[in-house]
Amino acid sequence: MEMSSTIDHANIDLPDIDERLVAPQTDYEIDDGKLVRVSPCDEPHAIRHSLISALVEAHAADDMVVASDMLMRLSETSDRAPDVSVFPRARDPRTGKRQIDQLAFEVVNTESLSEAAKKARDLHRRGVRRVFAVDVEHLRAFEWSPELGTWALLDPASSIEDRCLAVALPIEDLVHAAKADNAVARALLAKRNPVLVAALAEVEAKARIEGEAKGRIEGEAKGRIEGEAKGRIEGEAKGRTQAILLLLTQRGLDPTVEQRDRIVGERDLAQLDHWLARAVSCATVAELFK
Repeated sequence: MEMSSTIDHANIDLPDIDERLVAPQTDYEIDDGKLVRVSPCDEPHAIRHSLISALVEAHAADDMVVASDMLMRLSETSDRAPDVSVFPRARDPRTGKRQIDQLAFEVVNTESLSEAAKKARDLHRRGVRRVFAVDVEHLRAFEWSPELGTWALLDPASSIEDRCLAVALPIEDLVHAAKADNAVARALLAKRNPVLVAALAEVEAKARIEGEAKGRIEGEAKGRIEGEAKGRIEGEAKGRTQAILLLLTQRGLDPTVEQRDRIVGERDLAQLDHWLARAVSCATVAELFK
């Protein structure tokens, strides 16, 4: 679902989006000439903010950039930062600078939804095509409707489809934090992420060879059928542990000896699948086991 914009932004005389009213790297925004402090947030806002960034990053098209809390000059008197924004990787052919955000996401609660509406209106007027709000209190998602001048509630069974996204972003994943890891993994697989695809292909090939070899050896003593079945299970478990370690290493996360032993020693395939999904987006190795 994609709402259209009817505003001709090219004819509006506005400052460059990177012209600052506030000093960069500070905790302030300017809203209609008023200095607004944007302090670090508490849970659940901070947690959902992080998850939305990860989800959007995983679903974004290759020619798009995803940013968090990046200031954008909205008018002569406003300098605001969406929680999460998506803009083209290519530079503006006219100015050589970054292009205007295409998508913006705001994390809100019931009390701040009306304030977010004002920000959404300003973002849209500046040229942001689509603005979304995630209500962390009631697990709802909205899209700003410039035609109606208010928020439109999104169907939880629907998905956000947009040219900026390589994979449609499910609303259910957007509002439910518990499903974020699986959503990221699914998106990366759908986008044929080269690291993940190569790791899984390597693991599957190695597991198949090792499983067949071990099955043949054990089959001589216990029967070919039983041996091959056990060998495949052992090979799958070993393959998953290698995939987890490979993903962690390629993402710059080095397990301790104890963490590595725990991964290598695990034979529960369901547990290994859970760790493999978390290895795609966990910030630390310790988060893998939560």
